[in-house]
Amino acid sequence: MTDLAHLRQLEARLDRLESEGAIRACINRYMFLCDYLDARTPLDELAGLFTVDAVWEGIGEKYKGTFGRIEGREAIAAMMAKYMVEPAHFALNVHFLTSETIRVHAPDAATGAWVMLQTSTFASGASHLNAARLSIDFARQDGVWRMAHFRTENLFSRPVTAWNASAALPVPR
Repeated sequence: MTDLAHLRQLEARLDRLESEGAIRACINRYMFLCDYLDARTPLDELAGLFTVDAVWEGIGEKYKGTFGRIEGREAIAAMMAKYMVEPAHFALNVHFLTSETIRVHAPDAATGAWVMLQTSTFASGASHLNAARLSIDFARQDGVWRMAHFRTENLFSRPVTAWNASAALPVPR
């Protein structure tokens, strides 16, 4: 292998690793913004995590009917804006991501998959536990990785009692 070929191979590996980090940062920023989804959420930033022609869709029996398919960044922003009200739709919302797989399969195209656990308490006081499988296509546009096709499929969902109680934490004395 020539020095130039070796250098190009190293550059490609470095780009793949940096791309994986940027994709991870994109999905984590999305989840963070969704954790605090209210009237103060920067909707432009949230929408900017998606490509202009992105698709956000619920798949599978439960989420297909609940969320449907939203096409285009503006339509995704409009869907998210429905949650950005006062009082906030969510009194508490926390997303946990696990079982990550990121695959950069072209210079500007990648896929990612996660299992997500979402714990929510709504303004009404009701609480819910959801688990979903996320399958996301990413595209790099103008040097920035964004979500191009976000798919969420429910694994289980159930109401629960309140997440946050005022009781003292049980610690050894």
